Amino acid sequence: MKLEEMKITELFDTSHTIAARLFEGKTYPWEVLADLGSFIEQLGATLPEKEYRKIGKNIWVHRTARMAPTIALGGPAIICAGADIRQAAFLRGRIIVGERCVVGNSCELKNVILFDGVQVPHYNYVGDSILGYKAHMGAGSITSNVKSDKTLVMVHAEEGDQETGLKKFGAMLGDGVEVGCNSVLNPGTVIGRNTNVYPLSSVRGCVPANSIYKAKDDIVIKEVREVEEAPAPEIPEAEKGKKGLKVVK
Repeated sequence: MKLEEMKITELFDTSHTIAARLFEGKTYPWEVLADLGSFIEQLGATLPEKEYRKIGKNIWVHRTARMAPTIALGGPAIICAGADIRQAAFLRGRIIVGERCVVGNSCELKNVILFDGVQVPHYNYVGDSILGYKAHMGAGSITSNVKSDKTLVMVHAEEGDQETGLKKFGAMLGDGVEVGCNSVLNPGTVIGRNTNVYPLSSVRGCVPANSIYKAKDDIVIKEVREVEEAPAPEIPEAEKGKKGLKVVK
């Protein structure tokens, strides 16, 4: 995957997040992670009280969001319209949960942006990451955000390793990405739009858009298949002319 393919404009449609302004003036999505907390505090203070309730220090929740009584929620955080935060979810702060997102039971979020329509519905850990519009992580899949040797995370582009300056950096998932159950996205993972990751995968590095990740050395581009329209069935001569039936010429 080339560095050019990892630009914000290549991975995301920022019209599908309340955080669109945070990406302005940035080139690559990981550049926004360090500023996320302060951005939430500034944005939250401008949100209309008719739509958002302030329920704690720097925590704003849309009045249509569904919040289970058993969650743990720390700020700064913004939970947008129609979001569904389910039982025992642990939201540690510096998070934006977009419109109609699902954060499921026993999931943990920290320093993340979930674009609108994202689903992390079952036992997911997402830290120091950005998930694009309608991205989905299967049950048990996680982002690993710290290297075992605690050195700074690099992004492995075709042109060579790119420094990020970040010790904690999970994954960047483009719009429409599907991650299979029990997969691990290692630190610095970048996945292009509309790509599918097989279950039980350990993804390290970058995966192009519109592809299928089966294994490290088995990544295939999705086929574009044209579906031919089936011809209309012929009506038997005896049935022609009856009410409700179309005569095929």
